[in-house]
Amino acid sequence: MSDGILIGGSSAGKIFLNPRYANRHGLVAGATGTGKTVTLQCLAEGFSDLGVPVFLADVKGDISGLSQPGTPHPKIDERVQAIGIEQFQQRGYPVAFWDLFGEQGTPVRSTLSEMGPQLLSRLLDLNETQESVVTLVFEYADNEGMLLVDLADLRTTLEYLGEHSKELGTGFGVSKASVNAILRRLLMLEREGGRKFFGEPALQLANFMQTARDGRGVINILAADTLIMNPRVYSTFLLWLLSELFENLPELGDPEQPVMVFFFDEAHLLFKDAPRALLEKIEQVVRLIRSKGVGVYFVSQSPGDIPDSVLAQLGNRVQHALRAYTPRERKVVKVAAESFRTNPALDTATVITELGVGEALVSTLQDKGIPAPVERVLVRPPHSRMGQATAGERQAIIAADPNQKRYGEPMDPRSAHEVLQERTAQRQTAEQEAELKKREAQDAPRKRSSTRESAGEAFLKSMARAAGSSVGRKLFRGILGSLLK
Repeated sequence: MSDGILIGGSSAGKIFLNPRYANRHGLVAGATGTGKTVTLQCLAEGFSDLGVPVFLADVKGDISGLSQPGTPHPKIDERVQAIGIEQFQQRGYPVAFWDLFGEQGTPVRSTLSEMGPQLLSRLLDLNETQESVVTLVFEYADNEGMLLVDLADLRTTLEYLGEHSKELGTGFGVSKASVNAILRRLLMLEREGGRKFFGEPALQLANFMQTARDGRGVINILAADTLIMNPRVYSTFLLWLLSELFENLPELGDPEQPVMVFFFDEAHLLFKDAPRALLEKIEQVVRLIRSKGVGVYFVSQSPGDIPDSVLAQLGNRVQHALRAYTPRERKVVKVAAESFRTNPALDTATVITELGVGEALVSTLQDKGIPAPVERVLVRPPHSRMGQATAGERQAIIAADPNQKRYGEPMDPRSAHEVLQERTAQRQTAEQEAELKKREAQDAPRKRSSTRESAGEAFLKSMARAAGSSVGRKLFRGILGSLLK
């Protein structure tokens, strides 16, 4: 083919990636320091030039240079001449910086409702029993018409179900032990930065799928140098992103070029310790999202990091050098070599171990989706800067990004946390009022005549008792007599 995304040059000429088959996904693999990042950078530039928005995770912090023009260098000129690139120019690309923690880019947020119980349970590393409790939380919130937005909503709803499970019926019965275990996991997630990720305003995927004024696709760069230290948060976020795209984008079949392309660096983290049910979901999303016009490219050190069921879906492959010092490594090399369409002119298994920095074995999909024979390719140099953007350059781009106005400041809507707090307060107030009325009823004075006597009444009663005796009668008469005189 004579057009498309230029990857590099080989003995057979220039090697391109056909945009028509770019949504058939791909793999960029190779040992550390073999040039995977430069290849990733070149592919991102190529898609952007076609007007295709790109998402990629900057794991090592060295992709931000995409936003700045490259610097001329004799080695770059040498490679451009070797490949036969005409009118090569250094230029920067339209970039949007994002960060789950809101430190190196526009904040990225999602709500608990959008995440769903399954992905949330993976994020919290819950067992089946605890996952069922989380599912009950979501069901109860739906029944009550309450929003689940942030971790405070989850915590409050969990505590409410644990305290009132008997009143809510058998369907919502949960053990306090399970609730406490989940709450401990929540605390760990909060310490890893989860509190900042869950909230409003939640990311609208349309803001990931934008083009610049010059028609080039915007390259969305997620700051992942800190995020990668929390691999469960990182992998869950990536899976959530794919799932959201799959659920919201319309069916397109096989468009002339993708509507969006994702590059997932350190892809093995997506599959590490993942339960079977989750692996099946990943496989399903990767397989079906192609018809939505979305291409997914996994970047990892070895093809062996990717499950076979997913690896089989990756039609475009760029394999940088692998090392084969141990029996296990030699086995990996053999598997990687056998995954390419054979080229009689190449001993693929041998060449993989001999590739220099900036070289790769490449096989892309041709017409009708047929893999091309593998070629040894000298990867082209990027137009943009190889390395980091400065802190000042990054901040200038963030400040000018309209997304910063949309997502810069968090919001706290009325959700499950506020609703259940109000219910609890109302319940406590009603109980206090009932208890007060009960005490008032118990302490109220009984209606009866007073038992206290005046001095006169006491004297008369004493006299009446005295009149009963003979002495008293005499005394009584004496007193009456004196009164009558």
